Amino acid sequence: MDGILQVKNLSLIKDKKEIIKNFNLSAERYSISAVIGINGAGKSSLAYVLMGLKGYKPDSGAIYFNSKNITEFSITDRAQLGMTLAWQNPSLFEGLTVKDYIQVAVKNKSLNIVKDSLYRVALDPSIYLHRIVDKSLSGGERKRIELAAVFAMRPKLAILDEPDSGIDAISLDKIIHLIKDFKKVGSTVLLITHRDKVAEIADRAFLICNGEIIKEGPTKEISLFFKEQCNECTHKNIPISEIVREGNA
Repeated sequence: MDGILQVKNLSLIKDKKEIIKNFNLSAERYSISAVIGINGAGKSSLAYVLMGLKGYKPDSGAIYFNSKNITEFSITDRAQLGMTLAWQNPSLFEGLTVKDYIQVAVKNKSLNIVKDSLYRVALDPSIYLHRIVDKSLSGGERKRIELAAVFAMRPKLAILDEPDSGIDAISLDKIIHLIKDFKKVGSTVLLITHRDKVAEIADRAFLICNGEIIKEGPTKEISLFFKEQCNECTHKNIPISEIVREGNA
């Protein structure tokens, strides 16, 4: 079985609505794969299913990680295998310092790794290392701290849910470089985004609409289709076959 992550015919129903529909995806080892789509397309739900969050058990289909069927695995089991998720809206771990927050799940607790990870997300360690993680941090700061923590973990698979959420334009370039650097430390990235600029760094892209993959291929091709066809989405309740035909017209 090719690829570190294989998703086969995955479906998820919540509140009597099919959120993920017959979803198929393959992510190659040490690559960046982008799942791109508008808000509400099912991207975050996909991330939660892949990570095994409570309430997001698929109704059908299978998930394979390193050729192992992990569909029934808990979030803890998946984390132990080397999977991790950077949330679109990071949780607060109030009372911890930024240093402790980053080191919680890191095997190598070297201070140099912590500092390096903070530098990579444009946060000065001399300012942030001993700062308390609390509500005084902005959403963008929390997002960058979480991305630094995920990078420091050196996961086998990093699922990054909207890593640019709440990030200012100046910091965005740093975040893009950080995502590229995951490959250099031996990680595979599944990048979930609605911004074509962020998706463009991926090796391959998957376009999701109404919970289904409607196109996949080289990132430039998929980003162009997304930019021209999907930013002002008219696809609600339109059969997938009609969307694809429209895009190929």
